[in-house]
Amino acid sequence: MTAPRFTFLLASVALAMAATFASAAAGDEQTPVEIWNADRTTVFDGRDIDLEAFRWIARPVVVFADTPADPAFQRQLDLLQDGMDMLVMRDVVLITDTSRSDLSDVRRKLRPRGFMLTLIGKDGGVKLRKPFPWHVRELTRSIDKMPLRQQEIRDSATSE
Repeated sequence: MTAPRFTFLLASVALAMAATFASAAAGDEQTPVEIWNADRTTVFDGRDIDLEAFRWIARPVVVFADTPADPAFQRQLDLLQDGMDMLVMRDVVLITDTSRSDLSDVRRKLRPRGFMLTLIGKDGGVKLRKPFPWHVRELTRSIDKMPLRQQEIRDSATSE
């Protein structure tokens, strides 16, 4: 992963968190779903997310690592950033968790060991786990095979 892209991603996460804290301080706290609906390219920190909030709304893709310096983690973020438009079309919400010592609810539920990419369906079920980085092309093919996604495609074709 290139340093500027990684820096951009970290800055995006920091800005999203800052916006959340600023809203909370003003008494106008937005939920993660509201933040995601406003900007579907937002990358969330797993410590701040309840996966249940996205059930039937989005498909969480969670990228785990023991440290943000993990080369597999950096490569995966690179791949996801390159295909962000394809992920947005499929209602994907990106979540990262690089704090092995801080057991977030997401980490407790999915139990990663080192690097792991996890795709969760809109129904809340784990659809895919990969111990290595995956290209967005492969990820979107898996999503497009899901029955709910097939229905979304049919519904969008009939509404046009």
